[in-house]
Amino acid sequence: MLRIIDARTGVPVLAAPVRRGLTRVEAHASGYGAASLRVLLVADLLVRALELGGTPAWLLLTGDRDQAELRAGATALGMHPFEDGRDLGAGVGEAQVLHVVGEDGRRPDGGALIAVASAEGLLPGASARGAVPDADPSVLRLALLSVPRTEALRLDATVLAEAHDTLARWRRSVADWARQSSRPVPEELRGRLRTAWEDDLDVPEVLRVLRWVRDAGPELPAGARFETYAYADRLLGLELTRDLGAPS
Repeated sequence: MLRIIDARTGVPVLAAPVRRGLTRVEAHASGYGAASLRVLLVADLLVRALELGGTPAWLLLTGDRDQAELRAGATALGMHPFEDGRDLGAGVGEAQVLHVVGEDGRRPDGGALIAVASAEGLLPGASARGAVPDADPSVLRLALLSVPRTEALRLDATVLAEAHDTLARWRRSVADWARQSSRPVPEELRGRLRTAWEDDLDVPEVLRVLRWVRDAGPELPAGARFETYAYADRLLGLELTRDLGAPS
């Protein structure tokens, strides 16, 4: 089951003590920029991880500035839709609530608190207040995912270029593997992926597992590699199967 470090106590806690009980995930972000999008992305990942474990989740956005821009940016990056949490009535879903905040953000009462370190840098192809980058949004998503959420992130040309090249390689590989017979995800790999994301949402470890899969020897069939990437992408949301059927 998904465990996260509660920023109030520094202690790991179950993200959803009642496994199949509706869990409210609130992203607290104001002001459009890389730091706020990172907060929203962590909330989106929490929802994906909870749903993969069989727990329904309800995603909300609270804040008093640039809400339309943040929603547009979230949509561009392939996040789940955010409902408006500003007028949320007291006592709704209080048994299971997760708050996702920036490191300097307001810390609401009740529920576990997930703190996200700062992120800086202009979004590619967008002004400081622009909402939708004109670059491949999955490149920006991968760049934001590549650093642990507890570490500060600087988005620059090098980081974005590395994310672009990695995503292009992975999509080409997935398209090539899809031409072979499908094989199930090996249980060992499925376990490594779930252990990673259920351990305080360790997405960089998920990415390391995918790198290992791509570079593994011939003993790992192409069909199993394809299914492993497709399975991990249910959490990552990088559209890794986008180029299926494209000319090689």
